[in-house]
Amino acid sequence: MLLRSIALLLALASSPAALAATSYVRAGSLVDPEKSRVLADQLVTIRDGRVVAVEPWRGAPMDGNVEDWSRYQVLPGLIDMHVHLTDWNQSSNVAEPLLHSAMEIAYVGARNARQTLLAGFTSVHDVGCFRAFANVELRNAINRGDVIGPRVSAVGAYITVEGGGGEVTGLSPDVKLPDDMRAGVYKDENDVRLKVAYLFQHGADSIKIIATGAVLAEGTEPGQLEMTEGEIRAAVETASRRGGWVTAHAHGADGIKTAIRAGVRGIEHASLIDEEGIAMAKAQGTYLSMDIYNGDYIAEYGAREGWPADIMRKNEETTEAQRVGFRKAVKAGARIAYGTDAGVFPHGLNARQFKYMVANGMTPMQAIRSATTVSAAMLGWSGDVGAVAPGRYADLIAVEGDALADISVLERVVKVMKGGEVVK
Repeated sequence: MLLRSIALLLALASSPAALAATSYVRAGSLVDPEKSRVLADQLVTIRDGRVVAVEPWRGAPMDGNVEDWSRYQVLPGLIDMHVHLTDWNQSSNVAEPLLHSAMEIAYVGARNARQTLLAGFTSVHDVGCFRAFANVELRNAINRGDVIGPRVSAVGAYITVEGGGGEVTGLSPDVKLPDDMRAGVYKDENDVRLKVAYLFQHGADSIKIIATGAVLAEGTEPGQLEMTEGEIRAAVETASRRGGWVTAHAHGADGIKTAIRAGVRGIEHASLIDEEGIAMAKAQGTYLSMDIYNGDYIAEYGAREGWPADIMRKNEETTEAQRVGFRKAVKAGARIAYGTDAGVFPHGLNARQFKYMVANGMTPMQAIRSATTVSAAMLGWSGDVGAVAPGRYADLIAVEGDALADISVLERVVKVMKGGEVVK
């Protein structure tokens, strides 16, 4: 009997439930974006990398380590819905993407991922790279634990018309791009279906289509429609059959409305959106990801570094127009996700956009919700990220000060936890 009792105790002790390590975080204050409130002096209980309880602090528990963040305001890990981790940063040289091997880009991506995570962004939507599937492989490396970085949803490559906003342009006509830089270039509607299927077959989580021209692609115009409604719908239908979804790069008003009619989940940039487009986005529940900090960075840094005049002109034509559209979209109650276009500006500076959002009509809580609950919903990850709540990953950040009084404190994150592991 004694031996059987000892054997039972040993079996219980070695069971997964018994082996599950429990840890804790004491939060001086905790921002709850789901209920738009701030809770004072909270204890977050973590097991197997996920939150199992959030309750008032009543003293230190005895069964696990307590991270003492009582000096700080704690928030859910932030989400950036528009990053480019696996490309060289934007430069004055239109041929820059050709100067870096796939191997070099892998290392660059690892560096960018680390900078992004340490800045407090624990999840990102990587919406494209010139070297096809570089972001998919970076996601896989992070998931394996080979490198540290945020949780990544990756698109694999751009779906773009030949010579369009998703291509490397501005080169001599006799320069031939390598095949891995043209994986998503299509010829017609049927080819769109084939390219989208190809991306999913090789690990894409979602699809990014280039519906209009781009500010940063020479020879294309932001207001010019580059994909037909039928082509965009073909991408949406194919993605849906694969369990995925589509977001559309679209600056121009016509491109925005065409993409919404075709059923995309999100619109990137939305620089020249009009009131009809805002109303359509609200009615359809389409997310707007508007990078309203980016224009100032391009204007300042691009001028200093001698970026092409064509790019600087287009940036000037879209920057203020985008902010006007943003203010109207906020007022109308449209869904606005937090997307910055990091990679045009240096990774790790993602939080600079918060103060722009507040200056252009959002309350600080709305801006925080944009980078947490709203972006989590756009990703389809609401059950895993976007809040510090039971069942979610223990992705937490801490700041000194009060983000609801001064949103810029989010630019100075002092603590980062991902999946229950402190990384900063």
